[in-house]
Amino acid sequence: MRRATAAEQDYLRGLLLGGVRQGAQDGVMLAAIAKAADVPLSAVQRAAMLAGFAGPVAVAALTGGQDALAAVSVEVGRPLRPMLAGSAPEVAAAMADGVTVDLERKIDGIRIQAHKIGSEVRLFTRSLDEITDRLPEVIDLVAALPAGTAILDGETVAVRPDGRPEPFQVTGARTASTADPAQLRASTPLATSFFDLLHIDGEDLLDRPLHERVARLHTVIPAAATIPRITTDSPEEATTFFAAQVAAGHEGVIVKDPTSPYAAGRRGAGWIKVKPRHTLDLVVLAVEWGSGRRRGTLSNIHLGARDADGKFVMLGKTFKGMTDAMLAWQTERFLALETHRAGHVVHVRPEQVVEIAFDGIQRSSRYPGGMALRFARVLRYRDDKTAAEADTIDTVRSLRGW
Repeated sequence: MRRATAAEQDYLRGLLLGGVRQGAQDGVMLAAIAKAADVPLSAVQRAAMLAGFAGPVAVAALTGGQDALAAVSVEVGRPLRPMLAGSAPEVAAAMADGVTVDLERKIDGIRIQAHKIGSEVRLFTRSLDEITDRLPEVIDLVAALPAGTAILDGETVAVRPDGRPEPFQVTGARTASTADPAQLRASTPLATSFFDLLHIDGEDLLDRPLHERVARLHTVIPAAATIPRITTDSPEEATTFFAAQVAAGHEGVIVKDPTSPYAAGRRGAGWIKVKPRHTLDLVVLAVEWGSGRRRGTLSNIHLGARDADGKFVMLGKTFKGMTDAMLAWQTERFLALETHRAGHVVHVRPEQVVEIAFDGIQRSSRYPGGMALRFARVLRYRDDKTAAEADTIDTVRSLRGW
């Protein structure tokens, strides 16, 4: 530390204490590795997919170049990056005319990557965290499979006695809990469905088309533990399947190209998720000053729904969906509505209506209504509506599904 300059010391302190936000996310880091080692970015991305993390890939690229990257392979017991899905607003938009696709139920649970090595089973989340000791029923399922080694991709969700899925929070709490697994298994049972097979008995399947991987999957997984799916080229049939999944309490569907390989760690056209979009017209109750590139503008808005007395019940906050033009407009607008400040929060008169899209409603002890919106984002400000025309808290309660 003494050898560092004053500016370097500030930077090092920030790194150690978590105070540095420099914006170099994974994609930027992989590009940096490729440039520093003078190797193709595609080779770095492929190695990162298989290794799971960027650190070992940087070492391989900088010490052994492209040959060392090519030597990185699937290793049963070491998690690899999960394939991700793009998104579309409706099923028809995710389908090309006359092209056959697979549609799978999209479960609002925890992504599970299961590794089987003989009698040993290891379980990893989407973020590659190991949670093996928390899911005994998943271990039992995978351990019984007729394979010596296997890597499977799937989803697990907490279920009610009637078989319908619990809200995501229940599943999240179950998989995050370190309580006695047997007790958790009895109090919050899980249903696990696998939808992809990435390795089986020494054979890597990542580059095989999806329809081959699924066919192999069905040879080792009990039917009850596979994801419901249909294959169709009909938008009408696909829309009917989508509606049935939503009616059963699930998130929607994922539309998949049956010829696509498993492109781990990437979003692309091979998988496209479709979820019903919920919207509400809510009232802005307060706004927070932004940070980083939003410094100097009012950014994070506090959202409220009307109650029976004409007052407003807060349902959460969001800064998502805002363009630079919207940030400039709302800064001016909300400063004109300001009533008082509390630290970085500017409280405003509850007059401005905003149309909010969200994915669901979850329980929350943080807000007085006991609910919060999931993945709320701004669609537009509604100058054509008054606060008296905003949606009510009773409307929100009717949408929650629990």
